Amino acid sequence: MNLDFSDEQKQLRDQVRRFLSEKCTSAHVRAILEGPESYDKALYKGLADLGLLGAAIPEEYGGSGLTHLELCVIAEELGRAIAPVPVSSSIYLVAEFLLLAGTRKQKETWLPQLASGEAIGAFASSEGQGRTTPASVTASVKGGKLTGTKWPATDGDVANVAVVTARDEKGALSLYLVDLSGAGVRRETLETIDPTRSQARLVFDGAAAELLGAKGDGWHIASQVLDRAAVLMAFEQLGGADRALEMARDYALERMAFGRPIGSFQAIKHILADMYVSATLARSNCYYGAWALVSGAAELPVAAATARVSSTTAFQHCAKNNIQVHGGMGFTWAFDCHLFYRRSNALAVSLGSLSTWETHLIERMSAGNAESAA
Repeated sequence: MNLDFSDEQKQLRDQVRRFLSEKCTSAHVRAILEGPESYDKALYKGLADLGLLGAAIPEEYGGSGLTHLELCVIAEELGRAIAPVPVSSSIYLVAEFLLLAGTRKQKETWLPQLASGEAIGAFASSEGQGRTTPASVTASVKGGKLTGTKWPATDGDVANVAVVTARDEKGALSLYLVDLSGAGVRRETLETIDPTRSQARLVFDGAAAELLGAKGDGWHIASQVLDRAAVLMAFEQLGGADRALEMARDYALERMAFGRPIGSFQAIKHILADMYVSATLARSNCYYGAWALVSGAAELPVAAATARVSSTTAFQHCAKNNIQVHGGMGFTWAFDCHLFYRRSNALAVSLGSLSTWETHLIERMSAGNAESAA
């Protein structure tokens, strides 16, 4: 079994890394953090022009026709650069919803726009604080009109189309496509720890809604897509964790104290070693998730939850300890440590909190053990 990426995929990684090193420096990230824009439009267009947004979208729908393995490679590089772009919402989620459950017309309408960057997507499921479950969804659709409030919705303030969970006339939970430029939609940008990944409150008051997938199958479809997105998000978190580790290592080799690099002190060595172990464990689990994703393996639910839990833990751990290694300077605005700390905490609650995915992992492993015992 080959547990590494191919030479072509490594070449893709190098190409994306070079592009982001020029177009997504910390100065670009700070411009979004401190400015009025919700994302870097020039960077997003550049990713689209390179065919990266459509990597896993079939060519017949305007994509590059590659696989999810290439998308995993791209996701990791976006995470390293903490790129301020709506790729996760548009590509990991909305594009996957369309590929899995969309009609041909829905695919032809939206997938080419998502691949070209002309349209941005958002997944609107949460209705406030707490774990999102089928029972927590109160938004409803009657006569093709959607009513309800969804928040937080990542990139909802800039999205053109949203996939929304809502109840139909019979109370069954279904998925709906909503053109956010239409009537009956109000948006409010929310304040978050990481303004480079915007969140919004979406208020629907009679907005036109088009059924996506079969009626009453909304939660089943959403669970499948969230597993796919969890693997891709895990790679993004892995990239951030690796970069935070590199920043800490480089600073430990450069910073002098008592006539020697601080990296020579045992306390710093232990911190860096713990960061390395955390990131390496996450990489192993991400590769397992990537294999399950691209092969359509039955192990995907467990693999996705495992990758998500370990990568969330690794990114938060590495981002926090990167600040610790930098000492007092690490807490200042001038250093870039806080950019990774912000992103690590923002991604930790995307797609559901860490505790939610830990619960998923326990439930799925328990179910598998019960089936094996039977």
